Amino acid sequence: MKHFSILGKATLIFLFFLSVFSSSAGDSAAQRKRSAPPLVRDAEIEGLLKDYTSPIFAAAGLGKKSIKIYLVNKPEFNAFVTGRLMFINLGAIQTALVPNEIIGVIAHETGHIVGGHLHRLRDRVEKAQILAVLGMLAGVGAAVAGGEAGDAASGALIYGSGDAFRRSTLSYQREEERSADRTAFNLLQKTRQSSKGLLTTFKRFSRSLNLSANTDPYRVSHPLPRQRIAFMTELAHASPYFSKLDSKSLQFRHDMARAKIAAYTRGGVGVRRLFSKNLNSPAARYGDAIATYLAGSYGAAIQKINKLIKQYPNFAFLHEMKGEILLKSGKGQAAIKPFQRAYKLDKHKSGIIKIGLGHAMLETGNRNLVDQAIKELKAGISRDPKTGNGYEYLARAYGMKGNQSLALAAAAEHNFNIGKYKQAKQYAMRAQKKLKTGSPQWLRLHDIIKYKVPKRKR
Repeated sequence: MKHFSILGKATLIFLFFLSVFSSSAGDSAAQRKRSAPPLVRDAEIEGLLKDYTSPIFAAAGLGKKSIKIYLVNKPEFNAFVTGRLMFINLGAIQTALVPNEIIGVIAHETGHIVGGHLHRLRDRVEKAQILAVLGMLAGVGAAVAGGEAGDAASGALIYGSGDAFRRSTLSYQREEERSADRTAFNLLQKTRQSSKGLLTTFKRFSRSLNLSANTDPYRVSHPLPRQRIAFMTELAHASPYFSKLDSKSLQFRHDMARAKIAAYTRGGVGVRRLFSKNLNSPAARYGDAIATYLAGSYGAAIQKINKLIKQYPNFAFLHEMKGEILLKSGKGQAAIKPFQRAYKLDKHKSGIIKIGLGHAMLETGNRNLVDQAIKELKAGISRDPKTGNGYEYLARAYGMKGNQSLALAAAAEHNFNIGKYKQAKQYAMRAQKKLKTGSPQWLRLHDIIKYKVPKRKR
C-alpha cells in the first residue's frame, strides 16, 4: 500500500476476511470476472430459448427484451443470473431430456431476478462486512492489550465475527434459493406447465453433489437436496399440470439442439453416445450430419442434410446448416438460397442468419452482389448489433466498394465488439478524418474514441 497508516492493519485484516469469504461462499463476482465464461452464438438454440423464456418472463411481468440470455460453452448442468442477464450452459441443454427441465431452471433463475436477490445480497454483504470488520478491529484491540490471554481472545473474536458473517450470509442465500424455488413453481403454474422438470433437476443435483450425511446444513449456500426435493415434490404433485408433456414440436427442436451441441462439442462419438437408443432419429441424423461436416467431409454432410430437408422442409435450421456447409466448402453462390430459405422460415428472424446470407454473397466474388450484401449485413447487424462477425464482413464489403471511411468505421465497430479497444480507437480516429464532423457516424466513432476501458479488479 502506498499510504500505510494506523488503518493499515485493519485494512489488511479486512482484505484477508474478504478473501476467506469469497473462497468459502463460492460463486463470487471476482472469481467469475477472472474466468469469464466462453460465450456461444447460435440462431437455432437462441430461438429455442426465446420460446422457453417468453411465457415465463411474461408471467413474471418482465418485458420480452428486458432480460438477455447468453449461452455458455460449459459441459456442466448449470445456469445463473447476474443483474438482468441470464447465462445457461450448453451442458444443461444437452443433458436435459425434455424441454420442461430447462424451462424449470429458467423459472428458478427468473425467481432470483424478480426477487431482486442479487442486489439485496450485495447490499447485505456490504453491511455485514462493516459489522465483521468492527468485530475484527475489536479483536485487534484485544491483541494490542497484550499477553497470551489477549492473543487467545483476539483470535476467537476475529474468527467468531468472520464465521458469524459467513453463516449469516449463507443462511440468507439458502432462504433466497427457497424463495426462487417457490417463485419458479408459481410461474410454471401461471403458464400451465409442469414442475416435474424442476423436480427432476433437483434429483439430478442430489445425485451429483453426493453430500456427506454429516454435512453441516448451515455451511452450504443452497438448501440440502433432500429438503428441496421434499418441498418441490409436495407442490409438483398437487399441481393439475404435473403430468402435462411438452408439445411434440418443442421436443423435436429440443432434441435437434441437443444433437447440435453434442456434434460441436464431442463430435460423432458424442452424438452416437447421446442417441444410442435411436440412431435413426431425426436428431441423431442431424448431429451425424454436423459431425460429418466438422470432420471436413462436406459432400457427405450435404447429402445427409438434404435427406433431412426432404423430410422436414420447413425446419429453418436445416437450411441454415446447409448454407454453412456450402459456405465453408467455398460455394458461396450455392449457399445464398439456403440462407434465404432459413431466414424466411425462422420466426425470430435471427440477425445471425442475415449476416450469414450477406457473407455468402461476398464469397461469390461477384461485385454486382456487393450492394446487396451490404444491405443484408446491415439488416442483420440492426437486429443483432453484438454479433461476432457482422461488422467484419461489412468492413470487407465497403472495402470492395472503395469506401474507405465506412470500411474503417465498420472495422472500428468490429474491434470494439470483440474487446480490442486500442485497435477500435485507432480505426475510429482514421475513419473520423474522412467523415463529416457531427454526423451520426462521426458521433458514434467519437463515442468509441472516448470510451474508457474498465480497469480489471485484481
